[in-house]
Amino acid sequence: MSRAYIPARSRLRPLAAALTLALAVPGTAMAQTAKERELEARIAQLERMVEQLVAERAATPAPSPAPTASPAGTSATAAATSPAVSPLPAGAQPIQNTTILTSASPGTSFSYGGMIKFDAMVTDTSDGRMVDGSAGRLFYLPGAIPVGGDDAEGGDPYTDSHAQFSRFWFSVDHVTDGGDKVKAYIEADMFGGGTILGNTTNTNTHGLTLRHAYVSWNEWLAGQTWSNFMDVSALPEAVDFVGPTDGTIFSRQAQLRYTSGAWSVSVENPETTITPYLGGPSVRTEDNVLPDLTARWITKGDWGHFTVAGLLRQFKNEDEDEAGAAVSVSGRFNIGASDDIRYALNAGSGIGRYLAFGLGSDVVQDENGDIHALDGAGGFVAWRHAFTPKLRSNLMYSMATFDNEVDYTGYGVTEKAYSVHANLIYSPLPKLDVGAELIYGERFLEDEREGDLSRLHTHVKYSF
Repeated sequence: MSRAYIPARSRLRPLAAALTLALAVPGTAMAQTAKERELEARIAQLERMVEQLVAERAATPAPSPAPTASPAGTSATAAATSPAVSPLPAGAQPIQNTTILTSASPGTSFSYGGMIKFDAMVTDTSDGRMVDGSAGRLFYLPGAIPVGGDDAEGGDPYTDSHAQFSRFWFSVDHVTDGGDKVKAYIEADMFGGGTILGNTTNTNTHGLTLRHAYVSWNEWLAGQTWSNFMDVSALPEAVDFVGPTDGTIFSRQAQLRYTSGAWSVSVENPETTITPYLGGPSVRTEDNVLPDLTARWITKGDWGHFTVAGLLRQFKNEDEDEAGAAVSVSGRFNIGASDDIRYALNAGSGIGRYLAFGLGSDVVQDENGDIHALDGAGGFVAWRHAFTPKLRSNLMYSMATFDNEVDYTGYGVTEKAYSVHANLIYSPLPKLDVGAELIYGERFLEDEREGDLSRLHTHVKYSF
């Protein structure tokens, strides 16, 4: 048991009193002689010496307890003042003698989290294999389904496994004395490609990918995050990275957003994707001047949520420009405690790069070099059912279609794609998910060729 610390002044005062009493008692018993004055002088000198010693000891600070790490989400100020959780083992020395401090404002709270996600899948494609290491080998990507014609040979199924979608995030939150709320958030995963040695032959190294990086101040947000045109809350729970990719609006990009109640508006990073005259791979022009403009309205309650979003865009290729617009309707409807329906319907002129990871382009080029916005539409519907608190299932259907001007695009471009998903997810422990998902998807070209994909996708995911 450790001895309680007693200040030096308190410990030395009894000593001074005892000395004084020991010297004073004989003096009182003596007759009033000349030595009495000498004795009183000696007592006064000893008192001064004791008082000086007490003052010196009092100036020495008491030993500080060993610092302890603050739990996630606590502020640096709270960590500095919180008591030790447990004493150090006998003979152990603290790593440092001071609390870790940051340059953040006092009262700022810090939190972190993420997930470890292991994916393993077996894929069978009818018209040739997807390139090893490509995105379509990691998650369902309709634009990556091979389409090679009647004489194409798919070959045997192939297996892939990876942990690239593991991620972590860090958040900083602060409320000023005036009530202003300030937040900074950054998130990354490992879906950033490999280095020279980053392949399945040796190290499986993968680069870091920035997902989110933004700061918000009350109603304002600046930085990179989900597009205001995207309804993340409507996405179904999938074993696959996205799930119903064909009909999903999916975009993260830099933006400036303002939110007031049910309304939010944003100006977002622009980009134009173009299909060259008579077809060919879609390319980015990187000539945009005006940002993409979005607006969203949402209502929510115990029944779920419903939201409508609009998008206005400028398309530009050198000296040519065009305008486009799109709308998205989506939401979630709760059916009792164990079931819900999630859905989205998206359509517009020049919706290309926002829909299905750019399954179609934004614009197409004619023989004169002029550009024309490409009409497209897509959507999904998903049913979630919880059998028990630990076991649940999701059924999904998703599709996308494009109104190509074949005189400009040719017949080798994607006309439509669809997919069906069914999964079963089990959580033996909180935050731990083990799941399996069956996926079937098809992609059709304007010349009526088609290719299909069948996949069994499994995962183990632990969120923290």
